[in-house]
Amino acid sequence: MSAVIIDGKATAKRLRKEIKSEVAELRAGGITPTLAVVIVGDDPASRVYVTNKEKDCEKCGIASLEFALDADAGQSKLETLVGELNARDDVHGVLVQLPLPKGYDERRILDLIDPRKDVDAFHPLNVGRIVRGDYAFLPCTPAGVMALIDEYGIEVEGRECVVVGRSNIVGKPMSLLLLHRNGTVTTCHSRTKNLAEVCRRADILVSAVGKIGVITPDMVKPGACVIDVAINTAPDGSLVGDCADGVSEVAGFITPVPGGVGPMTRVMLLRNTLTAARLLCGAGGE
Repeated sequence: MSAVIIDGKATAKRLRKEIKSEVAELRAGGITPTLAVVIVGDDPASRVYVTNKEKDCEKCGIASLEFALDADAGQSKLETLVGELNARDDVHGVLVQLPLPKGYDERRILDLIDPRKDVDAFHPLNVGRIVRGDYAFLPCTPAGVMALIDEYGIEVEGRECVVVGRSNIVGKPMSLLLLHRNGTVTTCHSRTKNLAEVCRRADILVSAVGKIGVITPDMVKPGACVIDVAINTAPDGSLVGDCADGVSEVAGFITPVPGGVGPMTRVMLLRNTLTAARLLCGAGGE
């Protein structure tokens, strides 16, 4: 029996409608939520991501401002721009598209973004708040995963949860969010011994490795919820996740790639921008 497909596209569409309605209320009160996106260089993938973010904003009534710098603009110029955006009252969210070209100090740039405008939730202050469980923003991908889990009524409390991957962007915050929901969480990585054995314990298995086929059917507990965060390019040019063929025949729930977590990551950026506008303008937080 095949797994229930967790439809990220449909869930994101529903959430966008909610966000659009909430944005309209703010705009009626004279507040236009505004996201500033900074792109450095001409990386094709980054350009696609930025263009998609701008389209998403437009659909929901959020204003988007793009600031493009040449790859050789330099650290100082980028830092100055971030400072200017921090100071602008008409900008509520600031996002610097990663990765930056070689020669830039990404960590310093992320640390310079005003935590109140940090819609990626990468600033140390926001990371600390996530650890504490008292936060305004969440990194967009883990937040999207939790929204999908909620959408499909999947219980976390008391369940065995395994997260494969320990990146600051997905793996670590993902583990924390499951822990905050009272899941029993194991975080796996490249040095984990007996990975297959650990994964087979999972009622909820989240893979964020970025390696085609790293999760095989024999690693999945029958009936488990499998969240495939990765987007990899297969040799034939198609987009695939971490899960090998056959995993959907064992799992109870599974996210497709594409069409699973990806759309949710984008809609959570809109949610964070809306939250930032409310907080900065005193219109009530979430």
